[in-house]
Amino acid sequence: MDRVTTLTAEPITPGNVAAACQLAVEPHQKAFVAPVAVSLAEAYTQPEIAWPRLILDDGEPVAFVMGGFDPHAELDFFRCGVWRLNVGAGVQGRGYGRFAVETVLEEARKRGNTTATVLWIPAEGGPEEFYLRLGFRPTGQTFNGEVVGRIDL
Repeated sequence: MDRVTTLTAEPITPGNVAAACQLAVEPHQKAFVAPVAVSLAEAYTQPEIAWPRLILDDGEPVAFVMGGFDPHAELDFFRCGVWRLNVGAGVQGRGYGRFAVETVLEEARKRGNTTATVLWIPAEGGPEEFYLRLGFRPTGQTFNGEVVGRIDL
């Protein structure tokens, strides 16, 4: 019988920031996403825009996601979307990444957005297939060599 777990997305607090920073992706994925500590430093400098969350499975940290919500961003693909996703090494393939992205998309809907974006590096071993399975589609735009994907909410 499969074990039922409770997934939650929690704001970063003094009580969980160390656990968040200890999350590391698989070694071959490090070229595709910044470490959580870098994301949190960026969030700290943009608290009105960044939306960082620690994903917990029955209280255990398994992933980190950061949404970005800046309705006034010059580039439309930075107005609403997934800025970062780090799923812990050894726990991938269990639905944590999907849950994390859906959490950002839910927040986007609450804020009245009708689309959301994500950027990915188009390379073997990268997250492109994951985002395509979730429903993101390339827009034809790129930014610093990354593909811009968009999903209708």
